[in-house]
Amino acid sequence: MGAKLTFKYDRDGDILHIDKCAPYPEQQSEELGDEVIAQLNPGTGEIENPEVLFFSTRLLRGDLSELPVSPKLRVASGD
Repeated sequence: MGAKLTFKYDRDGDILHIDKCAPYPEQQSEELGDEVIAQLNPGTGEIENPEVLFFSTRLLRGDLSELPVSPKLRVASGD
């Protein structure tokens, strides 16, 4: 089965974590702008786990319409 996205909200840090895989120490962090941090695969540079900072504030302001990433989404086959 293909990778699935997992959404986790850290209420204390007010961060929405969007995980394509489990976080691991070798991932590299890069600020994408607009209060979004990407955890990158160190070998490929692929975004694996974006994090949206100040998520509840953005939600209340209605600023959730765009993230500065380009998705490659497809339906995972169910096995």
